[in-house]
Amino acid sequence: MIFKRKLYQKMLQWKNERKGSSALLLKGARRVGKSTLVEEFAKNEYKTYILIDFTNVSKKINALFEDISDLNFFFMHLQIETGVTLYERESAIIFDEVQLQPLARQAIKYLVKDGRYDYIETGSLLSIRKNVQNIVIPSEETRLTLYPMDFEEFYRALGNDTTFGILRQFWERKHPLETSHRKLMRDLRLYMLVGGMPQAVDTYLKTNNLQAVDEKKREIIELYEDDFNKIDKTGRAAQLFDAIPPQLTGNAGRYQISSVLENQDAQRVAEIVADMADSMAVTLAYHVNDPVVGMPMTKNIYRYKMFVADTGLFVTLAFREKSFTENVIYSKLLSDKLEANLGYIYENLVAQMLRSAGNELFYYTFPTENNHNYEIDFLLSRGNKLCPIEVKSSGYKTHKSLDAFCEKFSSRVGERYLIYTKDFVKNGETTCLPAYMTMFL
Repeated sequence: MIFKRKLYQKMLQWKNERKGSSALLLKGARRVGKSTLVEEFAKNEYKTYILIDFTNVSKKINALFEDISDLNFFFMHLQIETGVTLYERESAIIFDEVQLQPLARQAIKYLVKDGRYDYIETGSLLSIRKNVQNIVIPSEETRLTLYPMDFEEFYRALGNDTTFGILRQFWERKHPLETSHRKLMRDLRLYMLVGGMPQAVDTYLKTNNLQAVDEKKREIIELYEDDFNKIDKTGRAAQLFDAIPPQLTGNAGRYQISSVLENQDAQRVAEIVADMADSMAVTLAYHVNDPVVGMPMTKNIYRYKMFVADTGLFVTLAFREKSFTENVIYSKLLSDKLEANLGYIYENLVAQMLRSAGNELFYYTFPTENNHNYEIDFLLSRGNKLCPIEVKSSGYKTHKSLDAFCEKFSSRVGERYLIYTKDFVKNGETTCLPAYMTMFL
């Protein structure tokens, strides 16, 4: 099934504004729908297109990239091998999984300069960065990132194209949803269970069966683990990935490497974690040592929280040791009976929503008078002010950490948010925001 993706409009903007002066590089995690999106784009926006999938390409086409000094020869043989006629400024050539053929990526510099056609590349950021030995990395690239389907795209997949336009109006007016809130939360919980991986969404739409969806998500998780074992043959990356749910529920204020890997710490596995982040299967939120607007300058690269990039995968990963029929999380989430100790699912959801909206993720902890820690789950910068965020899986409007932070750094704070499960309300200076509105931040 072909889903409407919001990134399509940015791709169209690239085509209309760049007019062949750069190639489009679409990066993202495995199975987020990159190949499907670029082919649908090429079908709709060009007279013809050639798709070269480097996971399944003929030896003759692969060999063409060994010498592109004669582009007339190159294009002639490409058309002969594919049976597709190319039209100047009306055709596109897609390099799918371009990281598998570094010479094709190097050729972008010369193909773009030639100017006859448009070029679209897809690939994993990790593999793209790894497979650049002995090639010239092209500067003629416009890079876009495709994330798992967000809540709005999920709604569209369900056949609802109107709700989010109306929801945005409520956000802009800072008005509660009232009678519609319960339905939106029910739909959000369904989204949390299914997730935004297109194959999982497609399975749900075709079967209306969450067990079938869970099986599809397990397949994707196994694929990610296989990828992580390629990153690090000792298996440490896969172990770190599998431990994300218990790490979040431990309330330790950081990912504790030593509790997962014996005799290891954050510095020793820094390269592995960086590769995991580049795979985009995980998302990192870094602790800032000093919460100021320029947070990247004060982040601690060895102190972070790790989230699964897709909350649907997170749910399956958290309860994978149980069969679907024993997995109480599905029934508890759907019936809105989630225990407080499962609230980290909402934290992963908020992380996913903020990251998909283009935000880098940061958080902050500081000690209480009782030698415990206050924790601000996420920090955003807006203008010259900080926007602290506290996440709760319940409807309680208490926010001690938020209050303490805003008192401690009052001159730095702009808007402050409590993201929770109840309707929109203003509680003093704190905006209590239903979780489905997170993407508007």
